[in-house]
Amino acid sequence: MADWEAGGFGLYIHWPFCEAKCPYCDFNSHVAAKIDHAAWLTAYLGELERVKFRTADRTLQSVFFGGGTPSLMAPETVDQILSAVRAHWPVANDIEITLEANPSSVESGRFRAFRDAGVSRVSMGIQALNNEDLRRLGRLHSVEEARRAYDVARACFDRVSFDLIYARQDQSLSQWRSELSEALSWGTDHLSLYQLTIEPGTAFGTRHNAGGLKGLPDEDLSADLYDLTQELCDAAGLPAYEISNHAADMDQSRHNLIYWRCGDFVGIGPGAHGRITQNGQRVATETYLAPKRWLDAVKTDGTGERAAVPITAQEQAEEYLMMSLRLAEGSDLARFARLNSGPIDGHRIERLEELGLVEHAGQRLKATRPGRPVLNAILRELLA
Repeated sequence: MADWEAGGFGLYIHWPFCEAKCPYCDFNSHVAAKIDHAAWLTAYLGELERVKFRTADRTLQSVFFGGGTPSLMAPETVDQILSAVRAHWPVANDIEITLEANPSSVESGRFRAFRDAGVSRVSMGIQALNNEDLRRLGRLHSVEEARRAYDVARACFDRVSFDLIYARQDQSLSQWRSELSEALSWGTDHLSLYQLTIEPGTAFGTRHNAGGLKGLPDEDLSADLYDLTQELCDAAGLPAYEISNHAADMDQSRHNLIYWRCGDFVGIGPGAHGRITQNGQRVATETYLAPKRWLDAVKTDGTGERAAVPITAQEQAEEYLMMSLRLAEGSDLARFARLNSGPIDGHRIERLEELGLVEHAGQRLKATRPGRPVLNAILRELLA
């Protein structure tokens, strides 16, 4: 069995456009006054045609429309892309097809059309259940609009996830308890819960460097907020299956599990990354970042891919460990050893066990709850 088969095979399609750029966002997203939807559809279909020859013999388990804001795509575009996908690859009977969405009335009005096109799961960027903080985060919707859009999504799709950002400015432990409890009362089967991080190159990054963004939590409060998140989600039957992702059993994001289990995936669209194994060699693919550059390259060169870099076995082993230790299920040490041509130093594992940061049983290595927030330090120790 090829190594990638332990993780599966998926397809990521990046739609780079948003109505507005959120000040915390460092994703490849852009605001455009006008979008030529026909040109973008032609480009996506051309890229699907190109990459099918590299992966046509494998069963596709997931498709993920990410962004940007893919719910701004025309439903007809999504429909034609998915028709091409089914023509190019054998698909799993239970294939998961996810589309990211914002909870505006315009986008929620498209949900039924996306469902009819074949989308089976929606991931909504709600981000806060507090109107003042939504404004601070640059969001264009209110809490009331988010709830209405969520109800529409639940009526259209069997599986609905939404994102929240916590550890926000001036947010207390009791406020987060109330907000997360409200979110859990909605009855969702999957939550992505991220602590606010200040990324370089974002509006928040610039503001923070200039001495703005007062009221961010200190290290102790951040740790308390994280612990409270685990406590409330566990009690609601949505334990963390990954550091920032919580789900009921069988409702985990299958697409993201492909990433974390180091399966193969094709990345299409501006700035999309991929991992493809051919003839035993794993390759990291990259596409042009700027939307116009990518679109022009597809038109003129027949490909939006700007690089395909071979990954060494050691790099693959390290990537597997970094990704899989994010999961509650942890890492398969035998798989790591096969890729690495040798096991992890057992003394390093023992030291981390003594500190209560990892659990080791047989060939499984897992980060403990106290270990998850310091995963980078654990990896430095294991890979030194």
